[in-house]
Parts: sequence; C-alpha cells; structure tokens
Amino acid sequence: MKRRLATTVTSLLVLSTVLAACGKDTETTSNEPKKDKKQTLKLTTTTEIPSMDSAKTTDAMSFEVLNNVNEGLLRLGEGDEVVDGIAKKDETEISDDGLTYTFHLRDANWSNGEPVTANDFVYSWQRAVDPKTASEYSFILYYVKNAEQIFNGKLPTDQLGVKAIDDKTLQVTLEQATPYFLQLTTFGTYLPQNQAFVESQGDQYGLEADTQLYDGPFTLSEWKHAESFTLTKNDSYWDKDTVKLSEIKYNVVKDTSAAVNLYENGDIDKVMLDSEFVDKYKDDPEYQTQLDARLVFFRFNQKLDLFKNDKVRKAFDLAYDKEAITTAILNDGSKPANWLVPSEWVKGPDGKDFREHNGDFNKYNVEEAQKLWAEAKKELGKDSFELKMLSYDDTTRKKAAEYIAGELTKNLPGLKITVAPQPFEIKLDQEKKLEYDFSFSGWGPDYPDPMTFIDMFISSSAFNEMDYKNPKYDQLVSDAKKEADPQKRWDYMVQAEKVIMDEAGISPIYQRGRAYLQKDSVKGIIAHKFGGDFSYKWATNEN
Repeated sequence: MKRRLATTVTSLLVLSTVLAACGKDTETTSNEPKKDKKQTLKLTTTTEIPSMDSAKTTDAMSFEVLNNVNEGLLRLGEGDEVVDGIAKKDETEISDDGLTYTFHLRDANWSNGEPVTANDFVYSWQRAVDPKTASEYSFILYYVKNAEQIFNGKLPTDQLGVKAIDDKTLQVTLEQATPYFLQLTTFGTYLPQNQAFVESQGDQYGLEADTQLYDGPFTLSEWKHAESFTLTKNDSYWDKDTVKLSEIKYNVVKDTSAAVNLYENGDIDKVMLDSEFVDKYKDDPEYQTQLDARLVFFRFNQKLDLFKNDKVRKAFDLAYDKEAITTAILNDGSKPANWLVPSEWVKGPDGKDFREHNGDFNKYNVEEAQKLWAEAKKELGKDSFELKMLSYDDTTRKKAAEYIAGELTKNLPGLKITVAPQPFEIKLDQEKKLEYDFSFSGWGPDYPDPMTFIDMFISSSAFNEMDYKNPKYDQLVSDAKKEADPQKRWDYMVQAEKVIMDEAGISPIYQRGRAYLQKDSVKGIIAHKFGGDFSYKWATNEN
C-alpha cells in the first residue's frame, strides 16, 4: 500500500505516535450500576488524511483510519488472522474449484441507521473498477471476474463478478483461484459503500467527517485538516460490546522530539522513536521494537534521459551505505534492503522465505558505483547534473534523505542534489504526475503475497509512477498471475524480482522497523503486516 505508508499508520514512512487520557466517572450510590470508565486513546501522526473515499484512497494513513471506522466482509485480527466482519467467516462457502465465494452477511447498520446490504458491496466494487472513478487501486479488484476489462473500458460495470443474491447474501466469482482472497476482502478498496449517500455527497464524498457513512468500530467524528482528527466509538456497530475505547484522538505532529516531549509530560501513551532517542530509552521497560514488511526505496523518474540509463540507476543504488542509515539515523530495528520483496514476511510452497531464493542485490560498493557513473556520463555526453530529491517532511525521513544526498554527491563526481521535503499529500500528487527527478518513497503490502510488491512495477500499474518499462518483467508477472501451480507461480515471481533488481529499476533503502515507547495502561493495539497498519477494535487504555 502506498506510503502508508507508512503508514499507514506509521513510522519512518508514516511515523505515528499514540497518546492516552482517562476520564473520571461521577461517583454512584451503592444502588446504582457502576458506569464504565471512559477510555480515550490519543495518537499522533506525521501526516494528514488525504481521502476517506475507499475507492480512491492510496495511502497508509487513510487506510489505517478506514480500517477502524469501516468494515468489509472480513477483517484482520491478532497475528493477521482473518476474523468475522460484516460477513460471518465460518459460514463463507467456497466452491471446489476455488472460483466462487458466497458470503453471508450479519445484521449490521450504517451510522445513519440504514442496514448494510450485499448491494453496498456490489456498488462499491463496481464503482472502484469503473474507469470514470479513475481509482488507482482498481487493480486490487482484478482478482474478481471481468474487473480489469471493465476498468479498461471493454465491458460495462454490471459484468463484474459480484452479485447480491439477496440483501444478506453476496456471491463473488474470481478470474482464477486465489488462495489469499479472504485476506483481500479485508483491504480498504473492498469496503462497502452506501450508493444513495455517496451520490448525495457528489465530489465531496470522503473529504470531511460528515460526508461519509461508517459501519466499523468507530466513526470519524471530527476532522480538522492538517491539524487533528477524532474517532468516536460507533454505537451502531454490530460488535460494539467488544469496543472499549470511547474515542481516539489523533494530532498531526511531524517532529519526533515534540512527540517525545508529549510522552515525557504524561500526555502520550505511545511514541515512535528515531535514533536520537533509541539509545536513551532502549533499556526502558516501556521500550519495544517491531520489524514490519514496509519497503522504503527510491523511485527514479525514467522519463528523464538520465534515469533511462541503467548504469546511472545502478551507480545511485551502489553509492550510499544503507547499513549506516539503519544503524546511525534510524536505529529502530529497520534493516538494510538490497531487494524488492521484504524478508521475514512470506514463505513459498517449498517453505522457504522469499529472500532465500534471490538473496541480496547491488550491495554497497563505491568503487563500482564510480566506474558505472563515469561510463554513464560519457554515454550521456554530460559531466554534471543537478537534481532534486523529493522527500517526506517529517524529522526522521528528512535526516535520512539528507544523509543519502550527501553520500551521492560525495561519491558521484559532478552530481549535485537538493532535498525537497514536501507535505504528504503534495508528495503523493507529484509522484503521481511524475513531477520529480527521484523520490524517497515507500510501499507497504496489501495482502500476504510477494505479488503485492512485484506487480507495482509493471508498465500498466497505476503505482509504477516512474515510467519503468521492461517487457520481460511484464511477461513474468503476467505468467505468474496466470499460473495455477503454486511452485511455478513462485518461481516466476523470483525471476521477476531478479530482472528489476539486476537493472536497478528501483533503489531499495531499508525494510522498516518500529521502535517505540508504550505505556503499560495501553493494551490490545494490533499491528498488521499488510492492509491498514493498526486495529483499535480490541484496544484498551485503563489508567
């Protein structure tokens, strides 16, 4: 998922911090029932929410919030296990050939009191693949029959393989058997939408707290753009008795030291740390670390002649020390990345981690980088270049970007780089429009399979966003998507990663880790390795 994110939801790519406060109940007499203590969780994030329209959302922060204020057929629980959502997991029927899924919906309501029906899923999915919507995430529905043809204008939306048998029964037909389809249904683009409400809001849908409906554990009750937003327990939620938090308050805080000060003052229950604070707190009993599956990398805009040259791209990839970034700047459990598909994340049919197949690519080597750079400059007929590096504007990632810019400038003679930090929404827009030279970017997985990283860089992908084109790569990805044999499919993906990394189509920087402090009073926050970064349905804050 895009930059989530990151995230989503979100440290290093989307650093997050979480805070808590408790309300005091009024005393009751012995004859009155004791009231539940109000539980408030306060969070900070480094980014605004770009959009709450699940058909158009692309970033981690939006997906994190959507994951908590809305609910699809199923949702993710502890350990990323699929659990009940609007549909009942144990009642889901799957045909013998794995192509047809029948979901049975429970009685559930939208926040305006209207029932959530099978038609809400049909409408939402059709809207997401309708070319008029121009959804960048339409591709994640291509598993559903005819979705890709509809998005490409070859079929009408009513030919999508999703049908409401009745208000409580949804039938889905797939293009091919997809073993992780239940996990896909937990993703943001698969959320339902109420057609009458969406159409009544027009182009304002999902842009304000009151221009969307909610069917999840919380509602977005207040949204002060670029400043703060608040989630409030949804009393219309079917499983409201499980939800213990009364509200979750987010404030946008881009500076790590400011967030740490809030924690020190007792206003924050969870704060993400960077290297400046890790050494100070690493022996604190409230200190924790966690490796996730988010990849941080450089996009090279290959519309530029400079980055069309594979020697230039490889020189950039070899010329900076990724180990120094993870140890000296981040120091939060992140690990250097010399590959596209993260480590310690998914295993293949042979039981091996994906990284065991390809190992590392393009490891730090200044001498080789300088050799390639010199050859490239001759080929390009130019000896000096001035570039802008598009970057995030939070403290940690700005430091990392500035360090890398310095290393590239030092190690590649004739290169001058200016770091251009941008607010999250502006950065996303510039990447989408290819209005940059090269970009400090990131991607978090949408489902538990290597394809969620690999198909991002095919020529037709909306998230390619750098004009990378390689027919061999496209063919390998296509072959993998059509292959029914699990091991052959896996092998195609292994080969595809080798193609893009051998020519440095991207420059991976690190696999994100999270280092944070969390108060003992906070329990039950579930972190996910794909989809929305965090679930707060089961969280408590009793202090």
